[in-house]
Amino acid sequence: LLLLCCAEEAAVIVCGLRNTDVFVGESATFSCELSAPGVKNVQWWLDGTPLHNNLVTEISEQDGRIHTLTLNDVACHDSGTVTFRAGSLISSAKLLVKGISLLE
Repeated sequence: LLLLCCAEEAAVIVCGLRNTDVFVGESATFSCELSAPGVKNVQWWLDGTPLHNNLVTEISEQDGRIHTLTLNDVACHDSGTVTFRAGSLISSAKLLVKGISLLE
């Protein structure tokens, strides 16, 4: 009975998202590690807009605990707040896309 109780313990965020700075045209990767696999309703957001897996937005999961978002070929307008949600757990970080200066 005690083991059952512990097995049903809610997952927590072990390692949350980190602020990321990249240049235009680069890729930005965000990872969030959970303490246990099987958390339902996992969703990624950029400034309140839900993200979906496609050529530009790569969403992956490893061992059911490590959730990764990669934004490819970012532009200045992609700067904003990236949010990861898994059930009631939330982690957020800032994405800053920097333009390339032509001044030398």
